[in-house]
Amino acid sequence: MDARPLDTTFFGHPRGLSTLFFTEMWERFSFYGLRALLILFMTADPATGGLGFDAVTAGAIYGLYTSMVYMATLPGGWIADQILGPQRAVLGGGVLIAAGHFSMALPSLASFYVGLTLIVIGTGLLKGNVSVIVGRLYGRDDERRDAGYSIFYMGINTGAFIAPFICGYLGQRVNWHAGFAAAGVGMVLGLVQFLIGGKHLGDAGREPSDPGTPEALSAQQRRGAAWVAVAAGVLVATGIGMQMGVLPFGARDIADAAGVLLLALSIGFFAWVFLSGGWTKVERNHLLVIGVLFLGYATFSAAFEQAGSTLNLFADRNTRNEVFGYAFPSSWFQSFNPLVVITFAPVFAWLWIRLARQNREPGAPFKFGLALIGVGAGFALLVPAAGLSGNGALVGPGWLVATYVLHTWAELALSPVGLSAMSKLAPARIGGLVMGVWFLGTSNGNYIGGRLSGFYESMPLPTLFGAVAAFAIVAGLLFLAFSRTLNRLSRDTA
Repeated sequence: MDARPLDTTFFGHPRGLSTLFFTEMWERFSFYGLRALLILFMTADPATGGLGFDAVTAGAIYGLYTSMVYMATLPGGWIADQILGPQRAVLGGGVLIAAGHFSMALPSLASFYVGLTLIVIGTGLLKGNVSVIVGRLYGRDDERRDAGYSIFYMGINTGAFIAPFICGYLGQRVNWHAGFAAAGVGMVLGLVQFLIGGKHLGDAGREPSDPGTPEALSAQQRRGAAWVAVAAGVLVATGIGMQMGVLPFGARDIADAAGVLLLALSIGFFAWVFLSGGWTKVERNHLLVIGVLFLGYATFSAAFEQAGSTLNLFADRNTRNEVFGYAFPSSWFQSFNPLVVITFAPVFAWLWIRLARQNREPGAPFKFGLALIGVGAGFALLVPAAGLSGNGALVGPGWLVATYVLHTWAELALSPVGLSAMSKLAPARIGGLVMGVWFLGTSNGNYIGGRLSGFYESMPLPTLFGAVAAFAIVAGLLFLAFSRTLNRLSRDTA
């Protein structure tokens, strides 16, 4: 049911949008606050309170965590649909996220693993479902919907911008665990305002999908709750078992298994799609384009999502973190991406509209090509910087700032375009599944990006950055070369 479709009390939008805006802002504050510190904490000397992991182990754990966060949105959506309803899923997810951060605030390796596990589960419940509720605030034909999501998107970037300044400073200058606790406090603030402002959401996302009868709903919820309890118990027990050394595998083994799972899920989905019958020629063409865009998105994410891993290490170990005589924590570089998004998102939106009015707007494949070249150019820019930083020398912060600007421009050319393309190209009967699989592309990219940071200590940095740059740029050039073919396949006529 739609909630208050004519409500205009929040800058012309439903009042409930403000509740969701700040919920997502604080959730992203907690997520990006942790991301700014995670690999630095894992690789820091134990004498300074860190875990003392080598780059390979830290990169494996980082890639596993960031990929599973997005992977968890798939079961999180199912739980909301079948058991809790989106509103309760968001609330429960926020509680688990806060608990995870406070668990990481304890100086114990067991609490570290348990905390990451809780955050993955909680984010899976909250991240996708809070976006679902945004859509349900509006009537089916409400023209304010797209603008509402734009406002919501600004909440995401506001939280991401603020987080490194607070959590990063506390973590690097006071105590690592104080930074993790600050991320937990942020999520608690989001929960408090969600509870206070929840009345403005009305019926939007209040109940799970209706199976037909109250008895069927009750049985559906009992079955789902049992599966969730078993899965959560296994995950938490695994984290504790890894710390106690009673399991025959460790973090790297789990990360390796996760990589195989991601690859199998990706291949399995597209194999099922292309081998199943019943598709029209137009739908098959569209599915082919979706597969190509999925590969492009995963490639882009593998480079772009190194912001929290490889580039974070470069900021900490190879960059002079000082401006006009003021020294700042290396984690503050993580604020540049959301700052550039906030600054340039309106510019890109204006540019695409202007080009469309002139019948000159490039199609999604061409934009993907530009984005891949852009993210590759950012790494190419760091190749000489990496060379200059050899033998213990530090380079100026301008190198990383320029890289983050290029990467964010590339993100603005790809991320919104990709979501829009999926909604247009996906056959109606698997539209929701295709959107879920799109997030699987993010999971693949995060996983690869994390594992690439494992080469930070074993491969010359100019070689590492150059390889990433070359792969992304070549992929971008291929997208540009085949953009007309992909555009033709994207048409609604065979």
